[in-house]
Amino acid sequence: MKRLILTIFALIVFCGFSYSQEILKHAPEGFDTVRADIPHGKIDSVEYESKTVGATRKAIIYTPPGFSKDEKYPVLYLLHGIGGDEKEWLNGGRPQVILDNLYAEKKIEPMIVVMPNGRAMKDDRATGNIMAPDKVQAFAAFEKDLLNDLIPFIENKYPILKDREHRAIAGLSMGGGQSLNFGLGNLDTFAWVGGFSSAPNTKAPEELAPNPVETKKKLKLLWISCGANDGLITFSRRTHDYLKANDVPHIYYIEPGGHDFKVWKNGLYMFSQFLFKPVDASIFSEYSTNTTIQ
Repeated sequence: MKRLILTIFALIVFCGFSYSQEILKHAPEGFDTVRADIPHGKIDSVEYESKTVGATRKAIIYTPPGFSKDEKYPVLYLLHGIGGDEKEWLNGGRPQVILDNLYAEKKIEPMIVVMPNGRAMKDDRATGNIMAPDKVQAFAAFEKDLLNDLIPFIENKYPILKDREHRAIAGLSMGGGQSLNFGLGNLDTFAWVGGFSSAPNTKAPEELAPNPVETKKKLKLLWISCGANDGLITFSRRTHDYLKANDVPHIYYIEPGGHDFKVWKNGLYMFSQFLFKPVDASIFSEYSTNTTIQ
């Protein structure tokens, strides 16, 4: 009898886990539409002192519905593109709406989302020649600002789970390149990494994962997605090819679309559902280019 009960319990757990790993290929209609009948998270703007830059810098913070200072939360650092700033996701991607709707459907874990300005320089506005060498270099310099200034600030101000298993980084375009560079380059800090349409600032795969065995051991999830018609797809493809050749589990998802928020919003919708919960790597291949929607 005891063995029967244990068997039934195991089946329930397995079924529940399988359901949590439902394979989605695209967000449903209305996933980014505001719903009045559900609880909503809160958007705040914060300022932090950056010793790296020598200036006060800004970030946008999303706290989930039902946020309580008596609980501790994991964190997703969500990065923008070369022409944006800390408000780009908010203005173009509606992450707070996407996440609110996912919470209402019980599809994601409660998390704090930090949207910083990834251009680490005193004048970090997206004005003038956004491709100027000093502005491009500022995206690389953001790694130190993120690790040494922003993360400590966030973890002092908010009730945060401070281990690597509860810290994720993802971004679009230039921010996708930053996420792969910083995430894979700091696996003692991040266990969850996502690149949406990653730009040419993405390091060569041999630099991103020089020790594939170590990368495989430490990563909880590596997500790489891009639009099929995106002119920058080669940067995602070469990373995927290297990881596949070196047996590093990851999701490589190519969907219809170009270099735009339609693709990036869908990336956030799907990536966020994996975060901070058990992940079944055996389903990763189901996201291959042969199985995406047409």
